[in-house]
Amino acid sequence: MRASLALAVLAVSLYIAVTVPVRLGLDLRGGTQIVLQTRSTPTTDADRAATDRALEVLRGRIDALGVAEPSLVRSGERRIIVELPGVQDPKKAADVLGRTAQLTFHPVLGLADRAGGTSGPLPKRPHERVLPDESGTPLRLGAAALTGEHVKEAAARFDQQGGAGWHVTVGFAGAGRDGWARLTGEAACHPPGDPARRMAIVLDGKVISSPQVDPSVACETGIRDGATQITGSFGPEAARELSLLINGGALPVPVETVEQRTVGPTLGARAITAGAWAAAIGTALTSLFIIVVYRLMGVLAAAALACYGLVSYAALAALGATLTLPGLAGFVLAIGMAVDANVLVFERAREEYASRRRPSTRSALAAGFRNAFSAIADSSITTLIAAALLFFLASGPVRGFGVTLGLGVLASTFSALVITRVLAEYAAGRPGLRRRPRLTGIAATGAVRDRLTRRDPHLMRHPRRWLATSAAVLVLAASGIAARGVDLGVEFTGGRLIEYATTSPVDPDRARTALEDAGFSHAVVQSSGDTGLTVRTDPLTDAEDAQVTGAVRDLADGAVKVRDELIGPSLGQELRRGALTALAVALGAQLVYLAARFRWLFGTAAVAALAHDVVILVGVFAWLGKPVDGVFLAALLTVIGYSVNDSVVLFDRVRELARKSPGAPLRGVANRAILQTLPRTVNTGMGAAFILTALAVLGGSSLTDFALALLIGLAVGTYSSVFTAVPVAMELHRRGDRARPPRRP
Repeated sequence: MRASLALAVLAVSLYIAVTVPVRLGLDLRGGTQIVLQTRSTPTTDADRAATDRALEVLRGRIDALGVAEPSLVRSGERRIIVELPGVQDPKKAADVLGRTAQLTFHPVLGLADRAGGTSGPLPKRPHERVLPDESGTPLRLGAAALTGEHVKEAAARFDQQGGAGWHVTVGFAGAGRDGWARLTGEAACHPPGDPARRMAIVLDGKVISSPQVDPSVACETGIRDGATQITGSFGPEAARELSLLINGGALPVPVETVEQRTVGPTLGARAITAGAWAAAIGTALTSLFIIVVYRLMGVLAAAALACYGLVSYAALAALGATLTLPGLAGFVLAIGMAVDANVLVFERAREEYASRRRPSTRSALAAGFRNAFSAIADSSITTLIAAALLFFLASGPVRGFGVTLGLGVLASTFSALVITRVLAEYAAGRPGLRRRPRLTGIAATGAVRDRLTRRDPHLMRHPRRWLATSAAVLVLAASGIAARGVDLGVEFTGGRLIEYATTSPVDPDRARTALEDAGFSHAVVQSSGDTGLTVRTDPLTDAEDAQVTGAVRDLADGAVKVRDELIGPSLGQELRRGALTALAVALGAQLVYLAARFRWLFGTAAVAALAHDVVILVGVFAWLGKPVDGVFLAALLTVIGYSVNDSVVLFDRVRELARKSPGAPLRGVANRAILQTLPRTVNTGMGAAFILTALAVLGGSSLTDFALALLIGLAVGTYSSVFTAVPVAMELHRRGDRARPPRRP
């Protein structure tokens, strides 16, 4: 049954992997992402319906721009996320998308003086407004007679013979034809040269053209073919942009850009290459490690890891999920989860083999899978909680990390409990291996367990010493937060982040001085990779952006902008609140789950260890001056999942031993549980360390801080799950016994 299920899943996964491509995020293939937020006006509320109408208008504009495979989706009630692959000019795209494009046609009543007064034969009328024409001359305009809704079609044209150059032809339909005839007929009743013979075409409150009605048009007759031309000093791009705005229609409500990210194609290509190398080398090192430790079972586990990669890739493709750079890291990171599940099974199988009089590798493996199931399930669920929080509370590429991490955990659990089991039980049943059980790796107890058996240390003899050590490290971390502060990334503060690729290394101090001389005293300059440079500032205007780029290029000729991110201040505050909410919900969710699965005592102890890990990791980044951004949040939540995994495995063993020895002191039970699970903790930590080291060294500048945070969190989490969580549980247990009234004789 298991073999049939494994073969069916692998066959379907192979078919999907070959036939369905995975959609790459903009951080991997290059392009621009713009997040727009609708704003209410005195006459229109920016509700869900208005946002949906705005989305359709924007879709028409994007289609007219000719962008290949664009993506537009509504996020929440008032936000629209626009992804434009290959677009490297975010300013132009934002201008086109952000224009309200309210097109109106007005009769000109006369001229107005510079102070806003009126002139000409016409008296002042209701709804009259004054706007300058193309040359700056103030015009008195009557109420709008026609709007963009009356326009059937607009097109950019070039008239070489007539001398009009680039212009936009506009055709009216239905009531628009009659309205245009009436409007031009009234204007034609004024003599040529009279300002009142002009028509004003207004776009978003600005007169873009005010042509005179041709002398050939008769009074009261007007232009009846429903066509006109918008002329002016248009270039080809301006004419095409105006025509697509008119065709796309007006936005029902104004929109503003709250977030903007641009990634160059070369940076995306390098990220893919770096991520692929990190995945390949990290997986190879991890596979080699488990083969050395577990021999033939390690070989089969490595084969199951390859199957995990196929299944998780196919799941990503089948769901149509987008693979981002942090998502690629999550894909690689889940390999560590798969290793953890295999190590749990093999270590339990080793214990079963060593405890039996007439051991059998096949029966020991069956018992190993049976006894490890609860710990594997608990570990997977706690990691899925972290992945779900990232998906629902994070944004941008970090959300993609949550998706791939969740899919990876499910795929790794399947590969360990089904594929590895099928392969291992088949191999263990071969006659040759039954005669040579040590080849399987199950008959050997392992180097870590051998040392522990010889020494039999009592690690929990003085639990308060471990608590004092943890408290000292916490004080050191907290002092870093207090003394140096937390360097919040642009995602949480709002502002601009620009990354440049240079041909030679640039000293960040020199760049910082050059930017200070240019008037950007608050700019934060850091190295990026071997030769790159990142500049983080407050929001910049186009002119200020050019100044910053110019200052960098004065230091490094040929510097190329490869990444550009803009986060509005309101979105930065929102993301900061979301990050704190995600962290609080993560700790609360883990506490609720662990309290339900174990006792409240163990759940509280595990969450105390998690809080310990969070403070230390933030403190280390504060001391190092590293930014705390959305990618760091993903690493932090993953560390919480890792730490909970270790605590779950340990407390699962404590619970098992306590059931076998009811009434035994918690100190002795906890110490035995630590010694029995320590081989799994060491081997799993080593396997994950290979993966994370590969990400840190080979993953490129975008993943270096991410992998560094995970490496620190792995070390701290491994320590805290044993030497913080268990002493806290023992202390709570002791205080509970002291508070409990004595039994009556």
